[in-house]
Amino acid sequence: MSKYGMYVKFTAIAGGRDALAAILMEAAAGMDGVDGCEIYLVNVSETEPETVWVTEVWRDAEAHQASLRAEGASEMIGRARPLISGVEQIKLSTLGGKGV
Repeated sequence: MSKYGMYVKFTAIAGGRDALAAILMEAAAGMDGVDGCEIYLVNVSETEPETVWVTEVWRDAEAHQASLRAEGASEMIGRARPLISGVEQIKLSTLGGKGV
């Protein structure tokens, strides 16, 4: 059975990458207790100075949607939103591999 995965490319406002990455790292730290989250990685681009990538793998799409409604999620999204100038999502069916 495949998992639900995605790559999310966040483009921060000028000078906002580090603050945005810090908020996403807060989210990552909270994922230990989130049911259905298998991987949540925060990456910064070495070639795009305002870009933060998040790599996610979930048990299924429903687990991902439930995480967005979890306590504290809307507050964290609210803090991040002013730092974001663009978002691109690539949704995936994760088949497996090391770490999954």
